[in-house]
Formats: sequence, C-alpha cells, structure tokens
Amino acid sequence: MATVNKNLSDYNKNTVPNAKDFRFGIVVSEWNDTITEGLFNGAITALLENEVPSHHIIRWNVPGSFELIYGSKKMLQTQNVDAVIAIGCVIQGQTKHFDFVCEGVTQGIKDLNVQTDVPVIFCVLTDDNIQQSIDRSGGIHGNKGTEAAIAAIKMAYIRQQASLSHQIDDQHLLSAGALRIENLPLQIEE
Repeated sequence: MATVNKNLSDYNKNTVPNAKDFRFGIVVSEWNDTITEGLFNGAITALLENEVPSHHIIRWNVPGSFELIYGSKKMLQTQNVDAVIAIGCVIQGQTKHFDFVCEGVTQGIKDLNVQTDVPVIFCVLTDDNIQQSIDRSGGIHGNKGTEAAIAAIKMAYIRQQASLSHQIDDQHLLSAGALRIENLPLQIEE
C-alpha cells in the first residue's frame, strides 16, 4: 500500500498556511466508529495545532460512509465553511457492497468538489481488513485524519488566494476603465 513507507501524521508545519481565520466542517461516519473517531481525533488535533479556533470547527455525524456525501453537501450549504473533511471507513467484506460504497462515496465527494466552490477533503479509508484501518487511524502508519486536516487548510488557503486574485483582477479592470458598470435607476412599467 502507498502508506507503508509514509507516516500519515508527518507534515512540515512551515508549509502550512495560517489557518486562524478559516472555518472547517468535519462530517464523520458512525459506521466503524472506533476507526472514524481515531481519524476525527487526528484531524481535530492538527487543526487546533495550526491555530484554528475550536469554535471554527463544526462536527456532524452521519450513519455511514455513503451518507458522507449528503452530510458534506448540507454542511457546504448551511455552515459557511472554508473546507469540509469527510471522514469514513469502509472495510472489505465478502460481498460487492464494499465496491459499490467505495465507488459511490469517491464519486460523490468528487462531484461536490466539481460542483461547489468549497473543497471537500476525502478522508475515507478503504481497507482490506480492520488492522489496515487501525494502522492508518493513529497506528503504525500515523493518522489519515491528520493528513486530511492539513490538506483542508492548504485547500482553504488556495480558495482564499484564488478569490483574492480574482478580486484584484476585477479591481484592475475597473481602475483601468476596461469594465464599467452603470448605475441606472430601475424603471417599472405598469
């Protein structure tokens, strides 16, 4: 697996943007809760270590990983967050259910990233067995939740910078006279 030679909890704090003004949503699956709580703990610890105030972190629980899509969508629509972290764990069983859930969650979170302006971070373990999940939720390979929180901070920063760049471009066009918006009175015809 890709994490065998990497500790998911390792990051260089000097490469993490200032996060004190960002707001984060965390949507956590209750299925495989021992694992998802470990992932949540990794995420919240990393956010707090990077100066995100605790009152800027909103947690919602959903029943399972498939419901992360809807929970994340509603978080985006109602909570004015700069990024959402979707936390879940799907472990291979004896049926194809694993494949369908993994594919659905992956595509659903991808769709949210394409359709909205707020990044949704994929923190869903899709492991062959429980030991692999333990190893990646605070075990020997570190914590995927930590990695997801750092990704959320970096993506919130990219979103902020892109917005500022867009505003500067718009201001430049206005000051150069290239774009003029006229303030005309509204006329209502009867």
